Amino acid sequence: MRAPAWLIAVVIAVVSCNPNPSPTPSPEPLAADQTLSFPIAQDVADFDPALISTAADVDILRNVFSGLYRFDDQLHEVPDIAVGQPTMSTDGLTYTFRIRTDAKFSNGDPITAGDFVYSWNRAAARQGDYAGLFSIIAGYAAVASGKSRVMTGMNKVDDTTLTVTLVKRASYFLTEIGLWPFWAVDQKVISAAGEDSWFAKPETLVGSGPFRMTARTPGQSMDFEPVLGWYEGKAGLLTRIHVEVVADTVAQVTQYEAGVFSLVGNARQGLPPAAATRYTSDRKLKGQLSLVPIGTTFWVGFNLRSGPFAGVEEGRAGRHAFSEAIDRQALVEAVCNQKTTCTEATGGVVSKGLDGYLGDGADHNIKFDAAAANAEYQKWDPTGAKVKGLAYTYDTDPFNKAVCANLIAQWKKNLGVDVRCIEMDRKTFFDQRNGACAYPMFRQSWAADYDHPQNWFDYLFVTGASSSGSCYSNPNLDKLVASADAASPGAGTSGYKVAGFLLVNDSVFGALLYGVQQYLVHPYVKGAGGNALYDYSWTGIRILKH
Repeated sequence: MRAPAWLIAVVIAVVSCNPNPSPTPSPEPLAADQTLSFPIAQDVADFDPALISTAADVDILRNVFSGLYRFDDQLHEVPDIAVGQPTMSTDGLTYTFRIRTDAKFSNGDPITAGDFVYSWNRAAARQGDYAGLFSIIAGYAAVASGKSRVMTGMNKVDDTTLTVTLVKRASYFLTEIGLWPFWAVDQKVISAAGEDSWFAKPETLVGSGPFRMTARTPGQSMDFEPVLGWYEGKAGLLTRIHVEVVADTVAQVTQYEAGVFSLVGNARQGLPPAAATRYTSDRKLKGQLSLVPIGTTFWVGFNLRSGPFAGVEEGRAGRHAFSEAIDRQALVEAVCNQKTTCTEATGGVVSKGLDGYLGDGADHNIKFDAAAANAEYQKWDPTGAKVKGLAYTYDTDPFNKAVCANLIAQWKKNLGVDVRCIEMDRKTFFDQRNGACAYPMFRQSWAADYDHPQNWFDYLFVTGASSSGSCYSNPNLDKLVASADAASPGAGTSGYKVAGFLLVNDSVFGALLYGVQQYLVHPYVKGAGGNALYDYSWTGIRILKH
Protein backbone atom coordinates (compact mmCIF):
# COMPACT_ATOMS: atom_id res chain seq x y z
CA MET A 1 0.00 0.00 0.00
CA ARG A 2 1.47 3.35 -1.00
CA ALA A 3 2.15 5.72 1.93
CA PRO A 4 0.54 9.19 1.75
CA ALA A 5 2.87 12.11 0.97
CA TRP A 6 2.37 13.73 4.37
CA LEU A 7 3.51 10.57 6.14
CA ILE A 8 6.64 10.31 4.01
CA ALA A 9 7.45 13.94 4.84
CA VAL A 10 7.08 13.32 8.57
CA VAL A 11 9.35 10.28 8.42
CA ILE A 12 12.01 12.25 6.50
CA ALA A 13 11.84 15.07 9.04
CA VAL A 14 12.25 12.70 11.98
CA VAL A 15 15.21 10.92 10.40
CA SER A 16 16.85 14.26 9.56
CA CYS A 17 16.62 15.36 13.19
CA ASN A 18 17.89 12.04 14.48
CA PRO A 19 21.02 10.88 12.69
CA ASN A 20 20.97 7.58 14.61
CA PRO A 21 17.35 6.39 14.42
CA SER A 22 16.31 3.18 16.12
CA PRO A 23 17.22 0.13 14.05
CA THR A 24 14.48 -1.54 12.05
CA PRO A 25 12.75 -4.17 14.19
CA SER A 26 13.90 -7.65 13.38
CA PRO A 27 11.40 -9.96 11.68
CA GLU A 28 9.22 -12.21 13.80
CA PRO A 29 11.22 -15.25 14.91
CA LEU A 30 9.67 -18.18 13.10
CA ALA A 31 9.46 -21.73 14.35
CA ALA A 32 11.62 -24.25 12.54
CA ASP A 33 8.57 -26.43 11.98
CA GLN A 34 6.00 -24.54 9.90
CA THR A 35 3.26 -27.17 10.21
CA LEU A 36 -0.31 -26.04 10.72
CA SER A 37 -2.54 -28.69 12.26
CA PHE A 38 -6.23 -28.63 13.05
CA PRO A 39 -9.10 -31.08 13.59
CA ILE A 40 -12.39 -31.57 11.77
CA ALA A 41 -15.33 -33.51 13.19
CA GLN A 42 -16.27 -35.14 9.88
CA ASP A 43 -14.14 -36.09 6.91
CA VAL A 44 -14.44 -34.08 3.72
CA ALA A 45 -17.50 -35.36 1.87
CA ASP A 46 -16.63 -34.20 -1.66
CA PHE A 47 -13.32 -33.23 -3.23
CA ASP A 48 -14.84 -32.57 -6.65
CA PRO A 49 -15.66 -28.84 -7.03
CA ALA A 50 -18.71 -29.78 -9.09
CA LEU A 51 -20.19 -31.67 -6.13
CA ILE A 52 -18.98 -29.80 -3.04
CA SER A 53 -21.91 -28.73 -0.89
CA THR A 54 -20.72 -28.05 2.66
CA ALA A 55 -18.99 -24.98 4.09
CA ALA A 56 -16.41 -27.17 5.82
CA ASP A 57 -15.33 -28.75 2.54
CA VAL A 58 -15.18 -25.33 0.84
CA ASP A 59 -12.94 -23.93 3.59
CA ILE A 60 -10.34 -26.65 3.07
CA LEU A 61 -10.48 -27.00 -0.70
CA ARG A 62 -10.42 -23.28 -1.52
CA ASN A 63 -6.70 -23.63 -0.72
CA VAL A 64 -6.37 -26.38 -3.33
CA PHE A 65 -8.43 -25.00 -6.22
CA SER A 66 -8.74 -21.60 -7.89
CA GLY A 67 -11.09 -19.88 -10.29
CA LEU A 68 -11.15 -16.69 -12.27
CA TYR A 69 -11.66 -14.78 -9.02
CA ARG A 70 -11.33 -15.48 -5.32
CA PHE A 71 -12.30 -13.82 -2.05
CA ASP A 72 -9.56 -12.39 0.14
CA ASP A 73 -9.60 -12.43 3.94
CA GLN A 74 -11.80 -9.31 3.99
CA LEU A 75 -14.31 -10.95 1.60
CA HIS A 76 -13.28 -8.64 -1.25
CA GLU A 77 -13.40 -10.38 -4.61
CA VAL A 78 -10.04 -10.14 -6.36
CA PRO A 79 -8.63 -11.57 -9.60
CA ASP A 80 -7.11 -15.02 -9.34
CA ILE A 81 -6.59 -16.68 -12.72
CA ALA A 82 -8.30 -13.77 -14.45
CA VAL A 83 -6.38 -10.62 -15.33
CA GLY A 84 -8.19 -7.63 -13.85
CA GLN A 85 -11.92 -7.12 -14.26
CA PRO A 86 -13.90 -8.34 -17.29
CA THR A 87 -15.22 -6.08 -20.01
CA MET A 88 -18.98 -6.05 -20.57
CA SER A 89 -21.10 -5.62 -23.67
CA THR A 90 -23.35 -2.57 -23.80
CA ASP A 91 -26.41 -4.70 -23.03
CA GLY A 92 -24.73 -6.10 -19.89
CA LEU A 93 -25.08 -9.70 -21.04
CA THR A 94 -21.67 -10.69 -22.38
CA TYR A 95 -18.54 -10.71 -20.24
CA THR A 96 -15.06 -11.03 -21.69
CA PHE A 97 -12.42 -12.41 -19.33
CA ARG A 98 -8.67 -12.33 -19.84
CA ILE A 99 -6.70 -15.30 -18.50
CA ARG A 100 -3.21 -14.89 -17.12
CA THR A 101 -0.56 -16.59 -19.25
CA ASP A 102 1.43 -18.12 -16.38
CA ALA A 103 -1.38 -19.99 -14.61
CA LYS A 104 -0.77 -23.71 -14.09
CA PHE A 105 -2.37 -26.64 -12.38
CA SER A 106 -0.45 -28.18 -9.49
CA ASN A 107 1.03 -30.80 -11.86
CA GLY A 108 2.37 -28.12 -14.19
CA ASP A 109 -0.32 -28.32 -16.89
CA PRO A 110 -1.12 -24.83 -18.22
CA ILE A 111 -4.54 -23.32 -17.46
CA THR A 112 -6.25 -21.79 -20.45
CA ALA A 113 -9.67 -20.41 -21.33
CA GLY A 114 -10.57 -23.88 -22.59
CA ASP A 115 -10.15 -25.28 -19.09
CA PHE A 116 -12.90 -22.98 -17.85
CA VAL A 117 -15.19 -23.97 -20.71
CA TYR A 118 -14.61 -27.61 -19.74
CA SER A 119 -14.83 -27.10 -15.97
CA TRP A 120 -18.03 -25.04 -15.97
CA ASN A 121 -19.82 -27.30 -18.44
CA ARG A 122 -18.75 -30.35 -16.49
CA ALA A 123 -20.07 -28.88 -13.23
CA ALA A 124 -23.36 -27.92 -14.89
CA ALA A 125 -23.76 -31.43 -16.27
CA ARG A 126 -22.96 -33.24 -13.02
CA GLN A 127 -25.81 -31.41 -11.29
CA GLY A 128 -24.34 -31.06 -7.82
CA ASP A 129 -26.26 -29.12 -5.17
CA TYR A 130 -24.97 -25.79 -6.51
CA ALA A 131 -25.19 -26.49 -10.24
CA GLY A 132 -28.11 -24.05 -10.44
CA LEU A 133 -25.62 -21.20 -10.11
CA PHE A 134 -24.85 -21.76 -13.81
CA SER A 135 -28.49 -21.20 -14.77
CA ILE A 136 -27.75 -17.56 -15.51
CA ILE A 137 -25.52 -18.64 -18.43
CA ALA A 138 -27.15 -19.13 -21.84
CA GLY A 139 -27.59 -22.81 -22.68
CA TYR A 140 -27.49 -24.11 -19.13
CA ALA A 141 -30.86 -25.88 -19.31
CA ALA A 142 -29.75 -28.03 -22.24
CA VAL A 143 -26.59 -29.13 -20.43
CA ALA A 144 -28.42 -29.75 -17.16
CA SER A 145 -30.94 -32.00 -18.93
CA GLY A 146 -28.27 -33.88 -20.86
CA LYS A 147 -29.38 -32.58 -24.25
CA SER A 148 -26.09 -30.76 -24.82
CA ARG A 149 -22.55 -30.98 -23.51
CA VAL A 150 -21.71 -27.29 -23.88
CA MET A 151 -23.51 -24.16 -22.71
CA THR A 152 -24.01 -21.94 -25.73
CA GLY A 153 -23.13 -18.91 -23.62
CA MET A 154 -19.51 -20.03 -23.17
CA ASN A 155 -16.91 -19.40 -25.83
CA LYS A 156 -13.14 -19.79 -25.89
CA VAL A 157 -11.84 -17.01 -28.14
CA ASP A 158 -8.22 -18.08 -27.67
CA ASP A 159 -6.15 -19.55 -24.83
CA THR A 160 -6.24 -16.32 -22.86
CA THR A 161 -9.71 -15.02 -23.73
CA LEU A 162 -13.08 -16.32 -22.54
CA THR A 163 -16.52 -14.89 -23.24
CA VAL A 164 -19.64 -15.72 -21.23
CA THR A 165 -23.13 -14.65 -22.29
CA LEU A 166 -25.97 -14.52 -19.77
CA VAL A 167 -29.70 -14.94 -20.27
CA LYS A 168 -30.34 -11.75 -18.30
CA ARG A 169 -28.44 -8.96 -16.61
CA ALA A 170 -27.18 -10.07 -13.20
CA SER A 171 -25.35 -7.90 -10.69
CA TYR A 172 -24.46 -11.05 -8.75
CA PHE A 173 -22.80 -12.99 -11.59
CA LEU A 174 -19.27 -11.83 -10.79
CA THR A 175 -19.73 -12.83 -7.15
CA GLU A 176 -20.98 -16.27 -8.13
CA ILE A 177 -17.98 -17.05 -10.33
CA GLY A 178 -15.72 -16.78 -7.31
CA LEU A 179 -17.47 -19.85 -5.86
CA TRP A 180 -16.38 -23.49 -5.89
CA PRO A 181 -18.45 -24.84 -8.84
CA PHE A 182 -16.56 -22.32 -11.00
CA TRP A 183 -13.08 -23.53 -9.97
CA ALA A 184 -10.84 -24.89 -12.73
CA VAL A 185 -10.17 -28.63 -12.94
CA ASP A 186 -7.72 -30.46 -15.22
CA GLN A 187 -9.46 -32.30 -18.07
CA LYS A 188 -6.35 -34.36 -18.88
CA VAL A 189 -6.14 -35.72 -15.34
CA ILE A 190 -9.86 -36.43 -15.07
CA SER A 191 -9.91 -38.23 -18.42
CA ALA A 192 -6.94 -40.40 -17.43
CA ALA A 193 -7.88 -41.13 -13.81
CA GLY A 194 -11.65 -41.41 -14.22
CA GLU A 195 -14.60 -39.06 -13.82
CA ASP A 196 -15.62 -40.49 -10.45
CA SER A 197 -12.22 -41.36 -9.01
CA TRP A 198 -9.69 -38.67 -10.00
CA PHE A 199 -10.12 -36.90 -6.66
CA ALA A 200 -9.69 -40.05 -4.55
CA LYS A 201 -5.87 -40.10 -4.59
CA PRO A 202 -3.43 -37.30 -3.70
CA GLU A 203 -1.47 -37.79 -6.91
CA THR A 204 -4.54 -37.25 -9.10
CA LEU A 205 -6.29 -34.62 -6.97
CA VAL A 206 -4.81 -31.94 -9.19
CA GLY A 207 -5.93 -28.44 -8.35
CA SER A 208 -5.14 -24.91 -9.40
CA GLY A 209 -4.56 -23.36 -5.98
CA PRO A 210 -1.52 -22.74 -3.77
CA PHE A 211 -1.59 -26.11 -1.98
CA ARG A 212 -1.78 -29.75 -3.03
CA MET A 213 -2.72 -32.90 -1.13
CA THR A 214 0.21 -35.17 -0.33
CA ALA A 215 -1.42 -37.87 1.80
CA ARG A 216 -4.85 -39.04 2.86
CA THR A 217 -6.28 -41.79 5.02
CA PRO A 218 -10.05 -41.64 4.50
CA GLY A 219 -11.91 -40.98 7.72
CA GLN A 220 -8.68 -40.20 9.57
CA SER A 221 -6.41 -37.52 8.14
CA MET A 222 -5.20 -35.41 5.22
CA ASP A 223 -1.92 -33.65 4.54
CA PHE A 224 -1.17 -30.76 2.22
CA GLU A 225 1.97 -28.94 1.06
CA PRO A 226 2.60 -25.75 -0.94
CA VAL A 227 2.64 -26.09 -4.71
CA LEU A 228 6.16 -25.51 -5.96
CA GLY A 229 6.15 -23.01 -8.78
CA TRP A 230 2.66 -21.74 -7.97
CA TYR A 231 1.86 -19.05 -10.53
CA GLU A 232 1.40 -16.32 -7.87
CA GLY A 233 4.79 -17.02 -6.30
CA LYS A 234 5.55 -18.51 -2.91
CA ALA A 235 2.44 -19.87 -1.19
CA GLY A 236 3.24 -18.31 2.18
CA LEU A 237 5.42 -19.69 4.97
CA LEU A 238 3.71 -22.93 5.93
CA THR A 239 5.43 -26.10 4.76
CA ARG A 240 2.74 -28.58 5.77
CA ILE A 241 -0.92 -28.60 6.75
CA HIS A 242 -2.17 -31.60 8.71
CA VAL A 243 -5.93 -32.09 9.05
CA GLU A 244 -7.14 -34.81 11.41
CA VAL A 245 -10.65 -36.20 11.76
CA VAL A 246 -11.63 -36.09 15.45
CA ALA A 247 -15.36 -36.53 15.98
CA ASP A 248 -15.22 -35.77 19.71
CA THR A 249 -15.04 -31.98 20.12
CA VAL A 250 -13.92 -32.33 23.74
CA ALA A 251 -10.98 -34.42 22.52
CA GLN A 252 -10.24 -31.72 19.93
CA VAL A 253 -9.77 -29.14 22.68
CA THR A 254 -7.77 -31.53 24.86
CA GLN A 255 -5.34 -32.17 22.01
CA TYR A 256 -5.19 -28.45 21.24
CA GLU A 257 -4.19 -27.74 24.83
CA ALA A 258 -1.55 -30.47 24.60
CA GLY A 259 -0.04 -28.73 21.58
CA VAL A 260 -1.13 -31.37 19.08
CA PHE A 261 -3.26 -28.89 17.14
CA SER A 262 -2.36 -25.33 16.17
CA LEU A 263 -5.98 -24.24 16.33
CA VAL A 264 -9.58 -25.40 16.55
CA GLY A 265 -12.31 -23.80 14.46
CA ASN A 266 -11.08 -24.08 10.89
CA ALA A 267 -13.57 -25.66 8.48
CA ARG A 268 -16.51 -24.29 10.52
CA GLN A 269 -15.81 -26.44 13.60
CA GLY A 270 -17.48 -25.48 16.89
CA LEU A 271 -16.19 -25.75 20.43
CA PRO A 272 -17.92 -27.78 23.13
CA PRO A 273 -19.97 -25.36 25.26
CA ALA A 274 -17.93 -25.87 28.44
CA ALA A 275 -14.66 -25.12 26.67
CA ALA A 276 -16.06 -22.02 24.97
CA THR A 277 -17.31 -20.74 28.33
CA ARG A 278 -13.97 -21.44 30.00
CA TYR A 279 -12.00 -19.57 27.35
CA THR A 280 -14.45 -16.69 27.48
CA SER A 281 -14.34 -16.38 31.28
CA ASP A 282 -10.68 -16.99 32.05
CA ARG A 283 -8.63 -13.81 31.58
CA LYS A 284 -5.46 -15.80 30.94
CA LEU A 285 -7.11 -17.88 28.22
CA LYS A 286 -9.43 -15.30 26.70
CA GLY A 287 -6.85 -14.04 24.22
CA GLN A 288 -6.79 -17.42 22.48
CA LEU A 289 -10.51 -17.32 21.62
CA SER A 290 -11.67 -15.28 18.66
CA LEU A 291 -15.38 -14.83 17.92
CA VAL A 292 -16.43 -13.57 14.48
CA PRO A 293 -19.81 -13.16 12.75
CA ILE A 294 -20.77 -16.09 10.58
CA GLY A 295 -23.19 -15.52 7.71
CA THR A 296 -26.23 -17.08 9.35
CA THR A 297 -29.44 -15.46 10.64
CA PHE A 298 -32.22 -17.07 12.68
CA TRP A 299 -35.72 -15.60 12.82
CA VAL A 300 -39.36 -16.30 13.55
CA GLY A 301 -41.15 -16.92 10.27
CA PHE A 302 -44.78 -15.86 9.86
CA ASN A 303 -47.23 -17.23 7.29
CA LEU A 304 -48.53 -14.28 5.29
CA ARG A 305 -50.77 -16.37 3.04
CA SER A 306 -53.04 -18.03 5.61
CA GLY A 307 -53.58 -18.17 9.35
CA PRO A 308 -53.64 -15.38 11.96
CA PHE A 309 -50.68 -13.44 10.53
CA ALA A 310 -51.84 -13.47 6.90
CA GLY A 311 -51.83 -10.33 4.79
CA VAL A 312 -49.11 -7.72 4.60
CA GLU A 313 -51.38 -5.13 6.23
CA GLU A 314 -53.96 -7.30 8.00
CA GLY A 315 -51.44 -9.33 9.99
CA ARG A 316 -48.79 -6.64 10.48
CA ALA A 317 -49.85 -5.65 14.01
CA GLY A 318 -49.90 -9.25 15.18
CA ARG A 319 -46.49 -9.99 13.71
CA HIS A 320 -45.06 -6.82 15.21
CA ALA A 321 -46.56 -7.56 18.64
CA PHE A 322 -45.14 -11.09 18.72
CA SER A 323 -41.72 -9.76 17.71
CA GLU A 324 -41.74 -6.86 20.18
CA ALA A 325 -42.70 -9.26 22.97
CA ILE A 326 -39.38 -11.10 22.67
CA ASP A 327 -36.53 -10.06 24.95
CA ARG A 328 -33.61 -10.98 22.69
CA GLN A 329 -31.08 -10.46 25.45
CA ALA A 330 -32.88 -13.08 27.53
CA LEU A 331 -32.94 -15.39 24.51
CA VAL A 332 -29.21 -14.90 23.99
CA GLU A 333 -28.54 -15.71 27.64
CA ALA A 334 -30.60 -18.88 27.31
CA VAL A 335 -29.25 -20.36 24.08
CA CYS A 336 -26.01 -18.63 22.98
CA ASN A 337 -23.56 -19.91 25.63
CA GLN A 338 -22.27 -16.49 26.68
CA LYS A 339 -22.45 -15.22 23.10
CA THR A 340 -19.93 -17.79 21.88
CA THR A 341 -22.36 -19.35 19.40
CA CYS A 342 -24.82 -16.57 18.57
CA THR A 343 -25.72 -13.01 19.35
CA GLU A 344 -28.74 -10.71 19.07
CA ALA A 345 -29.87 -9.93 15.51
CA THR A 346 -30.50 -6.19 15.29
CA GLY A 347 -29.55 -5.15 11.74
CA GLY A 348 -32.02 -6.85 9.43
CA VAL A 349 -32.25 -10.27 7.89
CA VAL A 350 -28.86 -10.16 6.09
CA SER A 351 -26.22 -11.20 8.60
CA LYS A 352 -23.66 -8.88 10.09
CA GLY A 353 -20.41 -8.91 8.15
CA LEU A 354 -22.10 -9.35 4.76
CA ASP A 355 -23.04 -7.01 1.95
CA GLY A 356 -26.61 -5.82 2.54
CA TYR A 357 -26.42 -5.68 6.34
CA LEU A 358 -28.57 -2.71 7.41
CA GLY A 359 -26.50 -1.69 10.41
CA ASP A 360 -26.58 -2.26 14.16
CA GLY A 361 -30.01 -1.48 15.60
CA ALA A 362 -31.62 -0.83 12.20
CA ASP A 363 -34.47 -3.29 12.80
CA HIS A 364 -37.00 -1.46 15.01
CA ASN A 365 -39.08 -4.64 15.42
CA ILE A 366 -36.53 -6.11 17.82
CA LYS A 367 -36.99 -3.41 20.49
CA PHE A 368 -38.37 -5.25 23.53
CA ASP A 369 -41.36 -3.56 25.14
CA ALA A 370 -43.70 -6.01 26.85
CA ALA A 371 -46.36 -3.41 27.71
CA ALA A 372 -46.48 -1.93 24.21
CA ALA A 373 -46.48 -5.39 22.63
CA ASN A 374 -49.35 -6.53 24.85
CA ALA A 375 -51.39 -3.41 24.08
CA GLU A 376 -50.86 -3.85 20.35
CA TYR A 377 -51.75 -7.52 20.56
CA GLN A 378 -54.96 -6.86 22.54
CA LYS A 379 -56.08 -4.32 19.98
CA TRP A 380 -55.35 -6.71 17.11
CA ASP A 381 -56.88 -9.81 18.73
CA PRO A 382 -59.07 -8.70 21.69
CA THR A 383 -60.79 -12.07 22.17
CA GLY A 384 -57.77 -14.29 21.52
CA ALA A 385 -59.64 -16.03 18.70
CA LYS A 386 -56.99 -15.37 16.07
CA VAL A 387 -54.22 -17.19 17.91
CA LYS A 388 -56.25 -19.97 19.50
CA GLY A 389 -54.26 -23.20 19.15
CA LEU A 390 -51.24 -21.34 17.73
CA ALA A 391 -48.06 -23.40 17.34
CA TYR A 392 -44.42 -22.67 16.53
CA THR A 393 -43.04 -25.45 14.33
CA TYR A 394 -39.37 -26.35 14.01
CA ASP A 395 -37.20 -29.15 12.67
CA THR A 396 -35.62 -31.55 15.14
CA ASP A 397 -32.51 -30.03 16.67
CA PRO A 398 -31.54 -29.29 20.31
CA PHE A 399 -30.86 -25.63 19.52
CA ASN A 400 -34.20 -25.17 17.76
CA LYS A 401 -35.93 -26.87 20.68
CA ALA A 402 -34.26 -24.56 23.21
CA VAL A 403 -35.20 -21.48 21.17
CA CYS A 404 -38.83 -22.58 20.98
CA ALA A 405 -39.01 -23.24 24.72
CA ASN A 406 -37.71 -19.74 25.45
CA LEU A 407 -40.02 -18.06 22.94
CA ILE A 408 -43.23 -19.70 24.14
CA ALA A 409 -42.36 -18.81 27.75
CA GLN A 410 -41.85 -15.18 26.75
CA TRP A 411 -45.07 -15.02 24.71
CA LYS A 412 -47.00 -16.49 27.62
CA LYS A 413 -45.50 -14.00 30.06
CA ASN A 414 -45.58 -10.89 27.86
CA LEU A 415 -48.70 -11.44 25.74
CA GLY A 416 -50.67 -13.95 27.77
CA VAL A 417 -50.79 -16.24 24.72
CA ASP A 418 -50.32 -20.00 24.89
CA VAL A 419 -48.17 -21.21 21.99
CA ARG A 420 -47.28 -24.86 21.45
CA CYS A 421 -43.94 -26.17 20.22
CA ILE A 422 -44.27 -28.70 17.39
CA GLU A 423 -41.18 -30.67 16.41
CA MET A 424 -40.88 -32.16 12.92
CA ASP A 425 -38.30 -34.35 11.23
CA ARG A 426 -36.11 -32.26 8.98
CA LYS A 427 -37.38 -33.56 5.62
CA THR A 428 -41.05 -33.18 6.50
CA PHE A 429 -40.44 -29.74 7.95
CA PHE A 430 -38.79 -28.39 4.79
CA ASP A 431 -41.17 -30.13 2.42
CA GLN A 432 -44.17 -28.56 4.15
CA ARG A 433 -42.61 -25.18 4.89
CA ASN A 434 -40.89 -24.23 1.65
CA GLY A 435 -43.37 -23.18 -0.98
CA ALA A 436 -46.34 -24.88 0.72
CA CYS A 437 -46.22 -22.42 3.62
CA ALA A 438 -47.94 -24.96 5.89
CA TYR A 439 -47.11 -23.42 9.27
CA PRO A 440 -48.59 -20.22 10.76
CA MET A 441 -45.39 -19.56 12.72
CA PHE A 442 -42.12 -21.42 12.34
CA ARG A 443 -38.38 -21.62 12.72
CA GLN A 444 -36.52 -19.97 9.83
CA SER A 445 -32.84 -19.40 9.16
CA TRP A 446 -30.50 -18.80 6.27
CA ALA A 447 -26.79 -19.45 5.90
CA ALA A 448 -25.39 -17.31 3.10
CA ASP A 449 -23.92 -19.20 0.16
CA TYR A 450 -22.07 -16.11 -1.07
CA ASP A 451 -21.65 -12.46 -0.17
CA HIS A 452 -24.36 -10.87 -2.26
CA PRO A 453 -27.84 -9.78 -1.08
CA GLN A 454 -29.42 -11.51 -4.08
CA ASN A 455 -28.70 -14.79 -2.31
CA TRP A 456 -31.15 -13.74 0.42
CA PHE A 457 -33.92 -11.92 -1.44
CA ASP A 458 -34.37 -14.14 -4.49
CA TYR A 459 -34.47 -17.32 -2.43
CA LEU A 460 -36.48 -16.05 0.55
CA PHE A 461 -38.60 -12.95 -0.05
CA VAL A 462 -39.60 -12.28 -3.65
CA THR A 463 -42.98 -13.62 -4.72
CA GLY A 464 -42.72 -17.39 -5.15
CA ALA A 465 -39.27 -17.64 -3.50
CA SER A 466 -38.28 -21.30 -3.25
CA SER A 467 -37.18 -21.20 0.41
CA SER A 468 -39.69 -18.67 1.70
CA GLY A 469 -42.01 -20.53 4.06
CA SER A 470 -43.97 -17.31 4.58
CA CYS A 471 -45.45 -16.85 1.08
CA TYR A 472 -44.79 -13.13 1.42
CA SER A 473 -45.68 -11.23 -1.74
CA ASN A 474 -45.13 -7.52 -2.19
CA PRO A 475 -44.93 -6.04 -5.72
CA ASN A 476 -42.87 -3.12 -4.40
CA LEU A 477 -40.22 -5.43 -3.01
CA ASP A 478 -40.28 -7.54 -6.18
CA LYS A 479 -39.56 -4.44 -8.28
CA LEU A 480 -36.75 -3.29 -5.98
CA VAL A 481 -35.05 -6.68 -6.05
CA ALA A 482 -35.49 -7.14 -9.80
CA SER A 483 -33.91 -3.74 -10.39
CA ALA A 484 -31.01 -4.51 -8.03
CA ASP A 485 -30.51 -7.94 -9.62
CA ALA A 486 -30.26 -6.33 -13.06
CA ALA A 487 -27.86 -3.58 -12.03
CA SER A 488 -24.21 -3.47 -13.03
CA PRO A 489 -21.91 -5.52 -10.78
CA GLY A 490 -21.52 -3.75 -7.46
CA ALA A 491 -24.23 -1.18 -8.17
CA GLY A 492 -27.30 -2.84 -6.67
CA THR A 493 -26.51 -2.70 -2.95
CA SER A 494 -28.59 0.40 -2.23
CA GLY A 495 -31.65 -1.21 -3.82
CA TYR A 496 -31.27 -4.33 -1.73
CA LYS A 497 -30.99 -2.22 1.42
CA VAL A 498 -34.22 -0.42 0.58
CA ALA A 499 -35.80 -3.86 0.15
CA GLY A 500 -34.35 -4.89 3.51
CA PHE A 501 -35.97 -1.93 5.24
CA LEU A 502 -39.25 -2.76 3.49
CA LEU A 503 -39.15 -6.22 5.10
CA VAL A 504 -38.61 -4.54 8.46
CA ASN A 505 -41.46 -2.07 7.94
CA ASP A 506 -43.80 -4.88 6.87
CA SER A 507 -42.80 -6.90 9.97
CA VAL A 508 -42.34 -9.90 7.71
CA PHE A 509 -40.01 -11.68 10.13
CA GLY A 510 -39.17 -11.61 13.81
CA ALA A 511 -35.38 -11.43 13.88
CA LEU A 512 -33.74 -13.48 16.61
CA LEU A 513 -30.05 -14.26 16.34
CA TYR A 514 -26.91 -14.01 14.21
CA GLY A 515 -24.52 -16.93 14.21
CA VAL A 516 -20.99 -16.74 15.63
CA GLN A 517 -17.91 -18.71 14.56
CA GLN A 518 -15.32 -19.63 17.19
CA TYR A 519 -11.58 -19.89 16.63
CA LEU A 520 -9.29 -21.20 19.34
CA VAL A 521 -5.74 -20.29 18.30
CA HIS A 522 -2.41 -20.59 20.09
CA PRO A 523 -0.65 -17.23 20.59
CA TYR A 524 2.25 -18.34 18.42
CA VAL A 525 -0.01 -19.02 15.42
CA LYS A 526 -0.43 -15.80 13.44
CA GLY A 527 -2.78 -15.04 10.57
CA ALA A 528 -5.39 -17.69 11.44
CA GLY A 529 -9.07 -16.95 11.87
CA GLY A 530 -11.88 -16.13 9.49
CA ASN A 531 -14.61 -13.85 8.25
CA ALA A 532 -18.38 -14.23 7.87
CA LEU A 533 -18.03 -16.91 5.20
CA TYR A 534 -14.56 -18.43 5.11
CA ASP A 535 -11.46 -19.29 7.09
CA TYR A 536 -8.46 -17.13 6.28
CA SER A 537 -6.26 -18.55 3.54
CA TRP A 538 -3.41 -20.82 4.57
CA THR A 539 -1.06 -18.59 2.56
CA GLY A 540 -1.20 -15.91 5.28
CA ILE A 541 -0.61 -18.13 8.33
CA ARG A 542 2.74 -18.53 10.06
CA ILE A 543 4.04 -20.28 13.18
CA LEU A 544 6.25 -18.22 15.52
CA LYS A 545 9.04 -19.64 17.59
CA HIS A 546 7.65 -20.90 20.89
